[in-house]
Amino acid sequence: MSHSVALFRLGFRPFFLAAGVFAVLAIPLWVAAWFGALEWQPAGGWLAWHRHEMVFGFAAAVVVGFLLTAVQNWTGIAGLSGWPLAGLAALWLAARIGWLLGLPGWLLLPLDLAFLPAAALALGRRLFKVKQRRNYPTVLVLLLLSLCNLVALAGLLQGDHSLQRQGVLGAIWLIASLMTLIGGRVIPFFTRNGLGLTSAPEPLAWLDNALLVGSIAAALLVLSGAGLRPHPFQALLFAALAAGHLLRLARWYKPAIWRVPLLWSLQLSYLWMALACLMMAGWHAGWGVGFSQAVHLLVIGGVAGMILAMIARVTLGHTGRALQPPALISVAFAALNLAVPARVWLSIWSPQVGYWLAAALWALAFLLFVGCYGPMLLSPRVDGKPG
Repeated sequence: MSHSVALFRLGFRPFFLAAGVFAVLAIPLWVAAWFGALEWQPAGGWLAWHRHEMVFGFAAAVVVGFLLTAVQNWTGIAGLSGWPLAGLAALWLAARIGWLLGLPGWLLLPLDLAFLPAAALALGRRLFKVKQRRNYPTVLVLLLLSLCNLVALAGLLQGDHSLQRQGVLGAIWLIASLMTLIGGRVIPFFTRNGLGLTSAPEPLAWLDNALLVGSIAAALLVLSGAGLRPHPFQALLFAALAAGHLLRLARWYKPAIWRVPLLWSLQLSYLWMALACLMMAGWHAGWGVGFSQAVHLLVIGGVAGMILAMIARVTLGHTGRALQPPALISVAFAALNLAVPARVWLSIWSPQVGYWLAAALWALAFLLFVGCYGPMLLSPRVDGKPG
């Protein structure tokens, strides 16, 4: 089978590769624009582009690729593949190009809005066919992400930066809720298998449910605009989320994870998310914590960190390879985690140094992923199985 056909055998292939290439280009492009090195303007200007595209371009591609792959394991029904998958990937790409070319809003809005509902439909059809209620929340998250995108695009059309910001930030916290859901399932399982343990900690249903509900509540508060104004109740909400995430981590943690890059990268991303919740609690409580710092701690360390860790592992497993990543991927994990203090704290002292250093480390991390994993994503499984 040719490489082009192999690329569309299962959802993770086109979307992980597209997200990796997009990540390599998007952040250096944004930093160059921020410091005035670029003359042309995308739709809504560079700030609107950066806000929207890192969430609904980069992160959404990985979320969709992961879910359209996982649903095959969950249901036993073949995942989206072939021309339907190629069409969904083309829809994602067309919207990315449309944003950069500055398409008028009336054309960009339907083009960009179609992607997530189409993915939710493909996912939901398979889940509903076998009545797998346990995973229905994943469809809900995709639909809520679609709502966030609608709010963000409405802000773009109206020239309302606050409305666009609400949509984007609401989506970020929704993705954090998905991290809460998926991470709670896979991190203890991966840790047990990766370290050869006989068992993993039993999940605490009350904690899992509380964290998921609390994370979605935080996202909806931000989406409504209420979460963008400091409030003592929300300080308590984010403090409770931070405590719950840290309790989970304490139950999962084993010192031996530091010998296994696919494990420490995953648990470290979850720790960054917990610390981002703690910083949000501090901002809501009026303790002098920067809102932007808390958000970038979440999106770089938490969201992007978990994305890189997950796509590195999922690609190996679903291309029939042993769970032994290329040596350079450890450098990628380290680079991305070093980008966190560069953007979150160093940039306060020196914006130009902090931004450029963070951008270089980010780009290096995803360039290494594309270089190491691109050939795997473009080639058929090594064991000859479908997928």
